Amino acid sequence: MAESSSLSPSEKLRIALELFESGVAMMRETLKREHPNESDAQIEERLRQWIRHRPGAEDGDCVGRKIDPSTRFP
Repeated sequence: MAESSSLSPSEKLRIALELFESGVAMMRETLKREHPNESDAQIEERLRQWIRHRPGAEDGDCVGRKIDPSTRFP
């Protein structure tokens, strides 16, 4: 991978979004292992709840104004 200072803003965003998607996919698989008898719909609901209420990110992932995650993740 190129040095981060040589990446354009759009490349940095693309990488960040790919990392986010990878993290979501990993958590989905973790939830499936932890709850093997649940349906795909139940796993997806658990995943949505995890995204909204991740431990350590109760107020978001960065410094700034607080937002209500329920308005961002339907």
